[in-house]
Amino acid sequence: MFRLLAVSGLIAWKALGRNRLRTGLTTLGVVIGVAAVIAMVALGNGARASVERTLKSAGTNIVQVTAGNFIRGGESVNIASGLGAATSLTRDDAAAMRDLANVEYVSAGLRSRTFVTASADARVFTVVHGAEESLGDIHAWTWLSGEGYSAADVSSGAAVAVLGRVAAARLFGEGVDPMGKRVTIHDRAFSVVGMMRAVDADQDEAVYVPVTTMGQITNRADYLQSITVGVTEAGVASSVGDAISALLRTRHAPAIARGQEAAQAALRPTSLGGLQGPTGKGAGPDDFVVRTLAAQQVTKGLYTEVAAFALANMPKLDSATMEEMSGTLNRAGNTMTALLASIAAISLVVGGIGIMNIMLVSVTERTREIGLRLAMGARRKDVLVQFLVEAVVLSLLGGVVGIGAGIAAARGLTALMSWPTEVSPQAIALAFAISAVIGVAFGYYPARRASRLDPIVALRRE
Repeated sequence: MFRLLAVSGLIAWKALGRNRLRTGLTTLGVVIGVAAVIAMVALGNGARASVERTLKSAGTNIVQVTAGNFIRGGESVNIASGLGAATSLTRDDAAAMRDLANVEYVSAGLRSRTFVTASADARVFTVVHGAEESLGDIHAWTWLSGEGYSAADVSSGAAVAVLGRVAAARLFGEGVDPMGKRVTIHDRAFSVVGMMRAVDADQDEAVYVPVTTMGQITNRADYLQSITVGVTEAGVASSVGDAISALLRTRHAPAIARGQEAAQAALRPTSLGGLQGPTGKGAGPDDFVVRTLAAQQVTKGLYTEVAAFALANMPKLDSATMEEMSGTLNRAGNTMTALLASIAAISLVVGGIGIMNIMLVSVTERTREIGLRLAMGARRKDVLVQFLVEAVVLSLLGGVVGIGAGIAAARGLTALMSWPTEVSPQAIALAFAISAVIGVAFGYYPARRASRLDPIVALRRE
């Protein structure tokens, strides 16, 4: 069977080569159809990815874990205040969070407000963050230059830095690409490996270095100040936050118990016969705070009972509002992608009809050749396979050219109209597979018609 296909493919290639103009015009329909499928699916995927980046930048997928427990003014509603140690989070805590369900990214964090110097005349006082390479994915940064530092840089404690666009403009001037330039932080020289733009203005003004490097230059290598967690989708942030709290309570149980013992020891009788000090019951207060970014925004500026009430109801906000918003946007994106792909698929059908038409013409023109082959002992199956392979080769040729044209069209839409597009390998494979199916589906009837010719009648055909 393989030999039959190989011989049929060679015959088909020679037959198509004899009429190059006709072959080119016939494949044009498939080229346009495949290119349209790839470009339209890329446009739909780009729009959906843009929506996802917007949701990420809005903080719907972020959980922030901070060392210590510093929720203010919550004593009246049994929220511990001012307790816990600032050195309570470690890199092992961050590593353990990676195994939780619905956790996509984890970035350990340190920070320091200090001077960043580019030259004698360019010096800014800003926040320098120590973070892992995944922080950009968590916050959906847009890279204006470079791609930031890598996991290898974090592991080795490399002296590399990422600048927010505002920080870069203040250090090197507006419109200047800082890639490869050097800045000094805590008397150590850093090479700039990226410049980014963020939705949060504070991030645009900041500088980012590997968390391990930050630990070295600030003598805080053994602990973390924060851990930023990116979840898989909007709507599950609160449930992930609950899982992180449970995980850390288990990991920090001895330290929390010691805090409870210290709190009980601090209780002493007062002149009024009462007690002074912490009044919580059961386990000691957490030595960490877990909040979704949405919770931070909602409780910003609130105090005591109002903030406590808002935090208590945040799970409903995350799981209902954010999930509903994300689901609606995803459904809209999927509908648009399906609609665009369906419109583009019509072009493939038209291209398939063109292949069927030209194959019928080819069968008519080569009737004597078919009769001669049958008279010399060729089986009808051999003739069927010959013309079917010819139709498939014609279709696949158009598919290959169409894939290139579709990728070029997608990039052209992005360059000329600034429309977000995303060409996926799945779309390319789907378009190529469809072109093969088109060749088989629309080439079968002409091939079957050729195989059923009567050899005697075919040889008499002028």
